[in-house]
Amino acid sequence: MRRAALLACALAAAHAHAQDGRAVREPVLPPACAVLTGAASTSGRDDAARIQAAIDKCAPGHAVVLAASNDGRNFVSGPLQLRDGVTLLVDTGATLYASTDPRLYDRGAGTCGTNDASGRGCRPFITLDGVRGASIMGGGTIDGQGGQTILGKTETWWQIARRAQKEKSRQNVPRLIQADKARDVTLYRIRLVNSPNFHVTLNSVDGFTAWGVTIDTPHDARNTDGIDPISSRNVTIAHSIIRTGDDNVAIKAGSAGPTENVSIVHNRFYSGHGMSIGSETNGGVHRVLVEDLTMDGTTSGLRIKSNDMRGGRVDGIVYRDVCLRDIRSPIEVTTHYEQPSQPGNLVPDYAGIRMERVRSTTPGRILLQGYDDVHPLTLALQDVAIAPASDVKEEHARVTGTFDVRDARADCAARFLPFPAPATRDPRPQLTAAQARGFDYREVLKYVGPVGNERVEPWDPLADPLAAAGPLEADYTVDAHAAADGATRFATVQAAVDRAVAAGGTRRVVIRIAPGTYEELVYVPPGAPPITLDGAGDNPGAVRIRAALDASTTGAAYRSRYAAQFEHAPASVRAMYDALKGLPALQTTGSATVWVRADGFQARNLTIENAYNRTGTTTHPECSGDNCPDTTGGSRVHHQAVALRVDGGDKAQFERVRLLGLQDTLFLNSQDGSATVRRFFHDTHIEGDVDFIFGDTIAVFKDCDIHAIGGRSASYVAAPDTNRRAKYGFVFDGCRFTSDLPGTAATRYYFARQWFHNERCTPYGFIPVDGYACKLGDVDVYQAPRGTIRKRTLETVGKAVILRSRIGPHFERATPWSEWNRNGTLAHRPAQFGSDDYWDNLAGTPFDPATALGDGPRPVPADIYLGEYDNTQE
Repeated sequence: MRRAALLACALAAAHAHAQDGRAVREPVLPPACAVLTGAASTSGRDDAARIQAAIDKCAPGHAVVLAASNDGRNFVSGPLQLRDGVTLLVDTGATLYASTDPRLYDRGAGTCGTNDASGRGCRPFITLDGVRGASIMGGGTIDGQGGQTILGKTETWWQIARRAQKEKSRQNVPRLIQADKARDVTLYRIRLVNSPNFHVTLNSVDGFTAWGVTIDTPHDARNTDGIDPISSRNVTIAHSIIRTGDDNVAIKAGSAGPTENVSIVHNRFYSGHGMSIGSETNGGVHRVLVEDLTMDGTTSGLRIKSNDMRGGRVDGIVYRDVCLRDIRSPIEVTTHYEQPSQPGNLVPDYAGIRMERVRSTTPGRILLQGYDDVHPLTLALQDVAIAPASDVKEEHARVTGTFDVRDARADCAARFLPFPAPATRDPRPQLTAAQARGFDYREVLKYVGPVGNERVEPWDPLADPLAAAGPLEADYTVDAHAAADGATRFATVQAAVDRAVAAGGTRRVVIRIAPGTYEELVYVPPGAPPITLDGAGDNPGAVRIRAALDASTTGAAYRSRYAAQFEHAPASVRAMYDALKGLPALQTTGSATVWVRADGFQARNLTIENAYNRTGTTTHPECSGDNCPDTTGGSRVHHQAVALRVDGGDKAQFERVRLLGLQDTLFLNSQDGSATVRRFFHDTHIEGDVDFIFGDTIAVFKDCDIHAIGGRSASYVAAPDTNRRAKYGFVFDGCRFTSDLPGTAATRYYFARQWFHNERCTPYGFIPVDGYACKLGDVDVYQAPRGTIRKRTLETVGKAVILRSRIGPHFERATPWSEWNRNGTLAHRPAQFGSDDYWDNLAGTPFDPATALGDGPRPVPADIYLGEYDNTQE
């Protein structure tokens, strides 16, 4: 789960230590009080009302989660206010955009988005005012849109800031996050980008933790400081990465009091103005540790800056284990920063400054400047190396120790890393040519046997006589309009099958079916001889085997309609009927028109249809459309209706067949999930609306028409349920994916969603249920708020690839592989494109594949679960 993956992320040390008086450890994500999903677009949106309403209703200790759902991963909002104990959690893949409408931020004077003499006309985007225990967390992004044009104007936030600099005025632009007089504030794993002004400002805050935060804004975006603790205490900034247009971190202390007890540990800074103290220090800055810091390309490095208009006491500052590269001023301690023409009486006084194991690997300016002989800089150096040709200037400085002038690049070589790109996942992963060759139908179909330990048994169904155009010699004929003799001529398809089963043997039996519609069920039991149903018409529509059962059909209704058909059937056929006749409801598995359990079954040139609800009429006269009352005593959930179920039989082959249904048209089952069996569909038309090709077996669809029917909010072609150890799942090669027009229902068409058994005990995502817990168990069960899930259920990941196919224009282009239900629901699982997703989603949870599930190391290279190759988008 994304939630657990964040919790398990190993950022380095298990806890931060130093000057912060608190015992700071890696934060933990709280349970969700609400899960909101986003949208695909950002234009014309304002999600502030629903986000703020969720925050206001949320109980302390819980989180409002902004979650990505398929391509709905964007939120746009005006100003938000956090409440006591409430976390705003932007989940991985989601982005919260700050609105560019200046009216939303305006403090009442109508100046937000303009320049004037004060620059105080805008409210922050996110405010933490006087709250305690509020947090902003998650693996997602908060984007201040500083580089976007302000609504109703011609400039961006950054452009008016740059113009204010030239005009010597002040810009009225919003800060991204501001905490005022708050306590115990946390930022965790969040990515902050493109702030119009300061990214994070702390005013009189007691207790602040930024852990695993990434800040990323262009180097020329003016006044976009990363994190500024001001007159605050007990501050930890740890395991964070900051690249910005001004100070990466600036510790300040004004008239509101000192900033003290600060730990800045295990961080990396890139472009920006460095690790700064000041320029406001008149309140005093005390007890600061900067440890394990790498700065690469900042303009200044370790910097203390102030002047006598805003100076004060700065003491107890320790810099330890610091690496610096390509920095103009690697060490800059100045008491005359932006010195005004008239002296003031707030004298900077820097004492007790210590540097240990500091390495400046490229030449730059070293400035050590005290104020005067009465207020000198006192600095202790221990193992501090600076590059040759560095320019060292000392003034009113009492320095203990000396600089080691040498090439220190080797000391820091392993620490200079590229700025990490934001974690992204291609929602349409493309296979390489070499990978695609591994999905050739002959390669896929040669494996059979125990899952994960399949044997090689080559099978080329296109070499079978069934695939040829010529006629097959018939053993039996079926014709509803001709006389039947019960020996070789039959009036129903099932009667011919019954005769073949009763005769037994292993020789293939070919049953030729005359044109017509056969209103019946056809059951082929295990142990039957290999049977071929061969339609005798000019096209597959001439022979139609048709019934209209659905998942809610009661056993009593089933008996009344079909008892006579199976009354004199062979025992093995009768057993299939008997397994269903006493059920309160047939459920999906019992609704099939044709149910095959024998090896070697074939069908050619015919139609198999489950007619339930396909024409607006059903076998339930009380139904209207798809709205049928529950007549099953509560056991009915939906009206799934299967046309063809192939259950356990191996080497099933279908040529020029039409499979018609709505929900769950084609069910390809291995019977118990422990063994791989194979199915091949060639030049076949399959249609339905939701999950209409589903199951856990190998199946190749070659040169087929896959037609998605609209009318619901979403249509999913496939719902594969493949075990992660199985070599292959569903392979679509050279197919045509077509659909109804979206129409008034605005149906969204997807390739697939990986079947998750409607599991309600899920380790994925966020569940807004108090006390929710899910653990590994022997059964899949959920009794609110706790449940168990089987290892086997977790491992049925679902595999499907689409090769060399034509994709109709109405299929989702951005995210055609859908999640299983949206984040925040009990049955949620994200789309998993390969074994790396499986391992990453469960790592560190009670379901860790390498430990709890006993699956050992993750596959290298990663196994492919979902993918495409050389498809054409129409």
